[in-house]
Amino acid sequence: MKEVILCKYGEIALKGLNKNNFESILVKNVKRRLRNSGSFKYSRAQSTLYIEPLSEDTDIDEVVDKLSKVFGIAKLCRALTVEKKMDSILHDSMDYLAEALEGAASFKVNAKRADKKFPLKSPEICRELGHEILERFPHLKVDVHDPDVTVTVEIREEHAFINALKLDGAGGIPVGSSGRGMLLLSGGIDSPVAGYMVAKRGVQIQAIHFEAPPYTSERARMKVEKLAEEIATYCGDINFYCVPFTEIQEVLRDNCPEELFTILMRRLMMEIAQRFCEREDIQCLITGESIGQVASQTMYAMVCTDAACRIPVFRPCIGMDKSEIVSVSRKIGTFDTSIEPYEDCCTVFTPKHPKTKPALSEVEAAQAAYDYEPFIKKAVDNTVVKLIRNKI
Repeated sequence: MKEVILCKYGEIALKGLNKNNFESILVKNVKRRLRNSGSFKYSRAQSTLYIEPLSEDTDIDEVVDKLSKVFGIAKLCRALTVEKKMDSILHDSMDYLAEALEGAASFKVNAKRADKKFPLKSPEICRELGHEILERFPHLKVDVHDPDVTVTVEIREEHAFINALKLDGAGGIPVGSSGRGMLLLSGGIDSPVAGYMVAKRGVQIQAIHFEAPPYTSERARMKVEKLAEEIATYCGDINFYCVPFTEIQEVLRDNCPEELFTILMRRLMMEIAQRFCEREDIQCLITGESIGQVASQTMYAMVCTDAACRIPVFRPCIGMDKSEIVSVSRKIGTFDTSIEPYEDCCTVFTPKHPKTKPALSEVEAAQAAYDYEPFIKKAVDNTVVKLIRNKI
């Protein structure tokens, strides 16, 4: 007898002829995530990834926790591997199932007979195992509609697998299956959530941050790096671009209409981010904007910002209330870091009365009135790139 981990696919199971490609990316991501957790044997069958520890001292709880943050896995569970005989299933499973069943009031048995040569059919397997469970745990009742615990028996080609406690996985599709995106990562609540949500759709995330010393501190930059580390738990390793933005903001302050400062700043941020996207073959920009949340996030302002972009801008938080964004940030563990009270360059030189309905023509005229190119090039040349590794 030995314990394995079963990772059930979600959306990957629906990918048809492309399914194998998605599975291969998922396995690659899982191996990378478990690189410091021991040695494992991997196998795939019927929309399930089987992960077998090759060492008895493997920390299964740690492995399950890591796997629960891998996009592409819908459900996962620890399972007992037993000999493919009914006597073995009945005898060996009781102690293993005790933890799940002793605190429950009701249960049902679900059998999956992939090996059709097994002498008992699925209803017969359910009946025999259910009877044995009732004998061992007489406090339980059978509830086939809404049980506290569902015991699952899977009869495969080589072994039988028994499990009872299933956990939700991260869902989505594997990171790396949908191209690459550049996340504009601030120190706020919204942008880490945006990065998480796009990564869940298989996009490999890079992050760019704009700092403005001395108006922003080193602690502010360290906070954003910490946010990058926290979303890397789900997104995988992230290249973190830290752009010196002070000079551009000062030039904007001195040379553009005050009410257009924020819009022009956003356009120049987008331009700098796109320079790196073009260099690194990154296909989109990602922001945490939610429509109407602040002056720079009105429909009119976003139109003016997007007009400066040569690649798509994804805004996964666009229709979410703040409370909904906060809920996701708590779920993924970024909220407490996001609310730390350190400066953000977007709040430097904020105009008292920003224009909420800017016309594109006036914004483009204001930008054309001054040559920002030397400052853009200087900011790009002096950007520091750091690899943020997933530490889990």
